[in-house]
Amino acid sequence: MTTVGDIYAYMNTLAPLHMKMDWDNVGLLCGDVNEGVTKVLIALDPFEHVCREAIDTGAQLLITHHPLIFHPIRALVEEPGTNRCVRLLCRHGISAIGAHTNLDRAPGGVNDVLAEALGLENIQVVNPVGVDENGREWGLLHKGELSEQSLESFLATVKASLGCNHIRYVSGGKPVNKVCVGGGGCAGMVREAVAAGCDTFVAGDGKYNDFWDAIDLGLNLIDAGHFHTENPVCYYLAKKIGEKFPDVQVEISKTHTDPVKIY
Repeated sequence: MTTVGDIYAYMNTLAPLHMKMDWDNVGLLCGDVNEGVTKVLIALDPFEHVCREAIDTGAQLLITHHPLIFHPIRALVEEPGTNRCVRLLCRHGISAIGAHTNLDRAPGGVNDVLAEALGLENIQVVNPVGVDENGREWGLLHKGELSEQSLESFLATVKASLGCNHIRYVSGGKPVNKVCVGGGGCAGMVREAVAAGCDTFVAGDGKYNDFWDAIDLGLNLIDAGHFHTENPVCYYLAKKIGEKFPDVQVEISKTHTDPVKIY
């Protein structure tokens, strides 16, 4: 039978631990490598409703992008938040793996998936950190190209491709041709996008000054949201794990969605 350890070892080939940022906490964060696995649940976040979904669906392993444990736990007591989630999973014998900035930076990870979802071609890593054992560059931001089009046309593509309810943007006064992407909270990296020769930057979590900086730099900045720029990687993980372990049932969370609503 496939074990937690088998899947964890494979996850480390998709998103090697050494690719994480120094401040991050990734890996097997809860559970037992020797436990058998017949079902895996995949979600962007390990919040309580997702943990309860793992319990209800009979999963033995929860895999998320954002880590179950990020800040140190000083007491494991029954209270909302991380404590309750960890206690729930442990009580039901469910292990949890988090692949965060290592999956952001890995070849084939969050930003490769985002670039592909937007239809970019000639995808490259911006400012590579290193090269993996297969000679592939790895790093955070990615860039690619599209046939030149209006910003309005590309906005429609972003919204449809990522399933966004809304997007925020500013125009840099240019058509869209060379696009930089940074899933999650990368919108503050507008200068890196411009230095990479891009006219457009798709990211999430844009701050007020990020939009003004983009205007000053002549960059189209599109904030498609933290959830929607990262969630596509769940489908990538489900596909890869399902192919590697055909005896394991792999599901993507049906309860987890973008919590941000617009009135």
